[in-house]
Order: sequence, then structure tokens, then C-alpha cells
Amino acid sequence: MAQCVQSVQEFIQDSFVPMVAVLCSEDAEKITRKNNLNFSELLRPFCRLTSEGHVRDPNNQVQVVKNLRISVNNVVTRPSVPTSGVHSPAQRRLLSAVVSASQPAEGGVANVITAGDYDLNISDRSVKASVPWYSDWRDTLTELSTSKHYTATTPWFEAYRESFLQSMPASDHEFLNHYLACLLVVSSSEAVPVEQFHKLSQEQHMIQHNGEYTNPKWFIPNTLKYYVLLHDMSQGDEQRADSVYEDMKQRYGCQGCYLLKINSRTAAAGTDEQIPDPWSQYLNKSSLQTALLLNTVPSNPEAISVNSLDNTHPLQLETAIDMPGSLDSLRAIAAETKTTTVYTGVAAGTSHGTCLTLNDHNRLRLFIQEFTFRGLLPHIEKNIRQLNDQLVSRKGLSRSLFSVTKKLFGGGKVPEKSIAELKNTSGLLYHPEAPELQIRKMADLCFLVQHYELAYSCYHTAKKDFLSDQAMLYAAGALEMAAVSAFLQGGAPRPYPAHYMDTAIQTYRDVCKNKVLAERCALFSAEVLKSQAKYSDAATLLIKMTSEDSDLCSALLLEQAAHCFINMRNPMVRKFAFHMILAGHRFSKAGQKRHALRCYCQAMQVYKGKGWSLAEDHINFTIGRQSFTLRQPENAVLAFRHILTNDSQQTATQQGAFLREYLYVYRVALPQLTLPCINSSATRVYFGHERRLAEGEKQAATHVSLDQEFDQDLAAVWQDLEEQVVAAANRGVVPSTFYPTQCCLNSQTDNLHFPLAVVEEPIIVEVAFRNPLKVPLVLSDLSLLWKFTFKDFSRPQPQDIMVGDAVTITNEKETVQKDGIITTEVIPEFFMSPEETRVARLKLLPRQTGQLTILGLVYNLASTPSTGDSTINSPSATAGTSVRGRQDLEIQGPRLNQSKEEKTSVSHGPDRRLDPTITPPMPLLEVFFLQFPTALLCGEIRKAYVEFCNVSHVPLCGLRVVGREREDWYSPTTHKPSSVM
Repeated sequence: MAQCVQSVQEFIQDSFVPMVAVLCSEDAEKITRKNNLNFSELLRPFCRLTSEGHVRDPNNQVQVVKNLRISVNNVVTRPSVPTSGVHSPAQRRLLSAVVSASQPAEGGVANVITAGDYDLNISDRSVKASVPWYSDWRDTLTELSTSKHYTATTPWFEAYRESFLQSMPASDHEFLNHYLACLLVVSSSEAVPVEQFHKLSQEQHMIQHNGEYTNPKWFIPNTLKYYVLLHDMSQGDEQRADSVYEDMKQRYGCQGCYLLKINSRTAAAGTDEQIPDPWSQYLNKSSLQTALLLNTVPSNPEAISVNSLDNTHPLQLETAIDMPGSLDSLRAIAAETKTTTVYTGVAAGTSHGTCLTLNDHNRLRLFIQEFTFRGLLPHIEKNIRQLNDQLVSRKGLSRSLFSVTKKLFGGGKVPEKSIAELKNTSGLLYHPEAPELQIRKMADLCFLVQHYELAYSCYHTAKKDFLSDQAMLYAAGALEMAAVSAFLQGGAPRPYPAHYMDTAIQTYRDVCKNKVLAERCALFSAEVLKSQAKYSDAATLLIKMTSEDSDLCSALLLEQAAHCFINMRNPMVRKFAFHMILAGHRFSKAGQKRHALRCYCQAMQVYKGKGWSLAEDHINFTIGRQSFTLRQPENAVLAFRHILTNDSQQTATQQGAFLREYLYVYRVALPQLTLPCINSSATRVYFGHERRLAEGEKQAATHVSLDQEFDQDLAAVWQDLEEQVVAAANRGVVPSTFYPTQCCLNSQTDNLHFPLAVVEEPIIVEVAFRNPLKVPLVLSDLSLLWKFTFKDFSRPQPQDIMVGDAVTITNEKETVQKDGIITTEVIPEFFMSPEETRVARLKLLPRQTGQLTILGLVYNLASTPSTGDSTINSPSATAGTSVRGRQDLEIQGPRLNQSKEEKTSVSHGPDRRLDPTITPPMPLLEVFFLQFPTALLCGEIRKAYVEFCNVSHVPLCGLRVVGREREDWYSPTTHKPSSVM
């Protein structure tokens, strides 16, 4: 289980504390209401004692009571509600609200546990443990688990556990949550305070002994009444209050009454003094409890039902579209208002204790101490002695005779492990004065004052008596508390009787049909087992307690079982992940979407990159949907991207379902698309017009085109020829600024320099797409996205003109768009078959000089149902889900490998094929051959005609021709040089 703030001993002690009721007069309530508190709320922060108390057991031995806490509550009378053994709707709403309100701290650094190849972020602090799988990881994890920095806490589980125990109704088979005492509070401003005390005393007596009120329940008939005179220091007569108190001491004794003075300042006075407010942390819980009693706890704001998630097995990779309401549910969630109301139960900005000073705080603390040490503990001690004397006198004779009878007639002990074979008499009720119940009362009193050894003896005795009578509910309660008492005995040699707890759980659940008590018993036993490092037994118990009755409870128990697996001496990492997935599924069904997302994210740490692709797909799909539900579109898109971009083993039908969910999330989330896949490095860019075809006898000269494969050797020949003609034009010297002309750029060309493009001459970009899915994709309105920097050669400074999707591309539906800067071609539809690789050629026509940067593509992406898709007739499938977005072209340049620094590091140079410089218009030459022979004999001379045509409006002058004879026409020993004319 996860680490808890309290130790198991503190947790159990705080779960069973002495209960004290409060009855106040109207005037006393008015005094406390000046602080926006009632009397029980006023005392609540001071109910834990800071000093030790002492009681004497029947053998006159002193028992020390440490760190005792008492529970003070107003008396609430309501009709008795029969316990059904399951949570009521109000309790379910309360527990759901408590868990929903407790979330991991955002922005906190995660606690990382490294176990083998796994890095698990499961906590709120940063601890890194390097644990080789087969060497010293045992010692490291042991050291980590005992470290003060290791705090893999789950505060939502602790909040649930606390609220669960506090909301449990009082039961007749045990007395631990019955009231032991009652505080009668009267204001000193009453005309006759003693008469008011008498009325409150009569009211308490009527509530306890009148059959009309079966709630609240009282521990013993003679309930301790403690008389409190409440005096308002800001307006009361202090001398009169002291006089009344002296009279009270004469009537009720010094140990039965108290004068409590509060409100030493008015609400308006002393505002500069900062007085702490210790009440706020208690009032939120108290308000939820009150709402529980009134059945007004609001519904969980996170409880948004998504049918396709909640009604499937957690490891079933469901087809989202064939579930009714999958996309419709997402649409409904997206359409809902983004504002949610968080229930706190306390008005925002309400201040408490405004009329109290620090001295008043000390008076309240002293009052609790005086009441406990002089009233409550002596009352408990007296009742323990009385019960012990009654049991000795009443039970000793009858039981001794009964035991002799059993020996004579063969009666024996009822075996504890044959509970299932016993008759179900869980409805058996004892008389209040029955000896069996007196033993149980004595045991509970001893337990409340931490006398665990005597409590264990009484529980053990009562357990045998209850089993003899086959009173299974009572027997289970005695077994449960006997096991707890045995564990809490300090330094006792008696081991923890886990089989007692197992029998109690089995009896509660299977015989008595009371799953609430079984759950309480399991929570205690699991904590004890965890404290003894018996994580395997604790995990087994927690998993066994899951059921279909409560998704929230099952989710919390499964999560704690997962933490047990990771805390074992040999950490079971995959079991941790598996049970976190199960917990996430149950959290989702319970409406706890944030906790569900957290569980799936933690499980992904184990499955990610381990080759379990189907499990990864399921987790990513669920993370995507939960993130979308919680309005986290970035996380949703990232999760869906992992499903669709990697090589998947899913069927075409499943991929189609994933794709439609993905497209819908994208449509309402982000414009950056990842489908289809683009091989950016394979992008080719062609500059210039496509050559005219020859007519008649004309034969067009060959030129570089996108239909040709790149030939490195032939490119070197053309570069050599160009250098020769440039040298001839410059008196035999090649200028240092010379850069060879490249009309078609690809991954094998030199792309370190900005290429040149000419105004009014097209730029054709060839992009390679790949559809990784087994379903077809349809791209529509496909075009290039670019940025242009205007540069007029007559101006020294450039001007930036940004052209984006929203300006020139997205809002236009024509095939070609013109705006005076760049004309962008749009492909109306581009279809890709499943797993197909295909290229698209897109054209730009620059109209101005400057610097152009091609950023990427923009298009509409839609899915087409495959022939085997069973969801083709579903409303979501036929709706044609599509989304418009963009995808960037990011090309990595060549690796640099010239200098020593570049060779020892990984660095890449620029690739500028998508960053052409647009120059002013230039001449454009086309060449045609006339009567050019197709074959010649060696030594034959034939006449041929060459036609030069300038298709540009700019004049062409200074034409030079360079030629070179191909070496493969001659023998290896023959070489014909090139010539320039």
C-alpha cells in the first residue's frame, strides 16, 4: 500500500475514540455563533490531548493513556434506519465528493523509483534509486522504503478512509461509537441557569431512554452529564458568572461542572492582531457530514458518463464507434460549460473565531483537558470496575455450571474456522443487560482508554460466547477487535492473529451480508499487514474485497494493492501496472476521471517501449479520451498520436475507429496534424517551367525534371561544363562567388545555399506521403503554407509579409489563388489507400522579389470507412468526420564532418531547399534540334540545326555554348576535349 501520513497505530486509535454529545441552550448557541461556529465546532480543534492521562484497571494497575482524542458532536435525533450492509446513496455521494476533492498537487516533482528497466513516478517528491535488476536492487529498495524522502502517498485514499469511518452508522453489536458522556451547555446570562441545566438534563434522559429516539446510541444507561456554564466576556457579568459557578459546584461537584469564558474581544476590535484559524480544516469535513445527514451532498462534478469507457472490460480494446454515444458523448462533453461548481460546504471568505483571543484558545484547550481527566476518564474507570464486578458475580456461577454440563455431555469449543458451516443468526439480538454484552462493553471501554491487553482478553472471551450462541454478527465484531487489540499491545509477545480478521471479514460479508463492516475490517487488516511488510497478503486481501457494488471503493482498493506489489522485497512491477489499469477503469466508472487518468498514466510507465503494442494502444486510447473529457486537448492529441503514427497491430476496423476519435479531438483541439506521415527528407523542389514538347521535326533538348532519377555522375558533368563556360566569360577565371545552377533539389544535392527562383516562374514541391494505417485517408484542399519576406532591390531594408492559413489558403476554395504576391495551387482531393506511399506535387508562382520560406502543408483530413468496417452505418461513421490542420516540413541538413569538433559531436548543417530567393525576371532559353540524326557511322559528318528560343520578356544576350564529347563513345585511350563557342 502507499505510504500514509499516520502510522497504523495512530490510524486505528483515531478510528475509535470516546464519543461525547453536546446539548446547548439557545442563549449559549448565540454566544458561539458570534464566531460563526456552534459549540461542538468550537471545541473540535482542541480535542486532542497533549498530556498523558491515567486510569486504573480492576486489578488496581495504572494504565497510561497517551495522545488521546475525543469526538464532540451535537445531538442529532432522527428515526432509526435499518442498516442494509451497503453504502446509502448519501454516503456514496459523500465519499465520491471527498475523493474528488483530493487530487495530486499539480506541478510537483514526481518521486521516481527505478526498478530494472522501469522508472515509476508514483510520488510527490524526487528520489532517484538506481536498481540493477539482478544485483543490489533489494538493498536499495529497502533503504528507499525506510527513507524519510520516500512519500508515495495517496491522500485521496486516506480522505476516503477517514470519511468512510466517520460516516458509519452506530451499530447494536458494538459500543465503540456510542456516546459515553453529554455536555450540557448553558449561558451565564440566563435568568436561572440551574433550571436550564435541569431542562437539558431531562431532554438528554428522554432522548436516551424514550423508545421514540433510537438515534443517537448511548454506551451505558447512566451517561455522564457534564455541566458547562458558558460566559461571554465581551458583555456578560463576570461576578454573576462566578457566583453561579460556585452554586454549580455545590450541586454537581467540582469534577462535574466547568466555567468556560470566551469572546474576550468584539468582532470589530483588535482587527490588527492576526489570530490563527484552526477551524477551517475541520469545518469542510463537518459540512460534508451534515450534508450527509440531510441527504444534500451534491453530485460529483467529474461524474461525466462516457458509455464506451464505463461499460467495457478495462483490458478490452473496444471499437469506440460501435458503442452508442462514443463520439456523441465527446461532443456533448465539449459542448458543456467549462465552469464547474466545487462543493466546499463552507461559504467562501467566512472567518471563524473572530471574537476569540489566544487566551480564549488556551481556555478551550484547558476545558477539554479538565473534562477528560476529571470527568470522562474517571467515569470510564468506574464503569470498567462495575462491569468487571457484575461479570464476576453474575457470570461466574452460571458459566461454571454450564461448562461442567458441556464436559459431561461432550460439548466442546466451536471451531473458529467453520464459520461458513454455522447457522446464520446474524439477526439475533441480546438483552441490553445480557452478560455477553457486558463483556463486550467492558472490552470496548478498555480499548478506548488504550488498555489493549485487558481488551483482548474480554474480546476473546466474548468471541467464544458469541460463537457458542451462533450470534455471528457479534462474533465477527469480537474477532475484529480482538485482532486489533492483539496488534496494538505494546511489546506483547502475542503475534497478530490475521486469521481472526479473515474470519471476521468472511462472516461480515458472507453470513451477515454486511459489506460495510467487512470493508472496515479489511482496511484495518491491510494496514496492519503492510506495517509488518506482508505486502503480498495485504494485496490479496484488498483484491478480494473488490466487488461490483462500489466502483469507487474497488478502485481505491485496487490502487492500494498495486502499491503493495511495488513495495514488495521483490517488486512486482507488471502486477503494479496491471492493477493500476484495473483501478483506473473502476475510477472511470465511478466518475473520478482525474484519478482514472492518473492511474493509466502510471501504468503506461511500465508498458511503454516494452513491445506490448496492444496494451500500449489501449492505454493511450483511454488516456486520450480521459484527457479530452478533462479538457486537456494537448494530452489527448499526444496520446492519440502514439496510436496512429507507429506501426500498429490493430485491425483495419479498430484503426478506423481510432482515427475517427483522433480527428474529432483534433477538430476541437489543435491544428497540428500527424497523418499522413511525411518523409520530409525525400522532399524535392523544382524551379522553372516544365519544358514544351517538340512539334513536327523539332526535338527538344533534354533537361532536368522531376520524372528523372538523380544521377550524381551526370550532375558532376553538368557542373564541370558550367564552370568552363563561366570561366570563358570571365577571362578564364571562375569567380569566387560562383555557385552552380541547380534546377531540382533533393536530399543528394548541395543545399547549403539559398537556391534561386525567378519571378513569374513556378516552384514545384514534391512531397512524399505515407499512410501508416490499414484504412484509407482522404486529403482535400491540399496546398503549401509559406512565409514571404518582401525585398525591393531599390530599398536597403526588407519588409516582412506573413501569409498564413487564415489569410490566403483556408478561406479560399478555388483551384488556383492569386493575391499579387504568390499564387498557391490547391489540390481539391488527394486519396491514399491503406498503407500506401504516394507523392503530391504542389505549385507556387511568385509574383514579387524577396525571400520565400515554405513552411509546410495545410489540408483537410478525413477517414473513409473500409469495406470491413462494421460501423459504416453508424451515425458517427456516415457523418464524415474531418478536420482541417497543418503539418510542417522540417528537413534536417547533412551532418557536418570537416573539423575535429564536428567529427567528435553530432551537428548538422542547414538545408535550404525550401528557402528560395526570388529574383527579378531573367531570360529563359529553350533549345530545339532540327534534322538531328538518330544514328551516325564512325567518321560520318551530318548537318543539324539548333533553334534557340527566349520565352521570357527579358532580352537574352551574350549566349555561349559549351560542348563535350561523351567518353563512352570512344575507346579508353581516346579522349575528346570539350570546346566553348
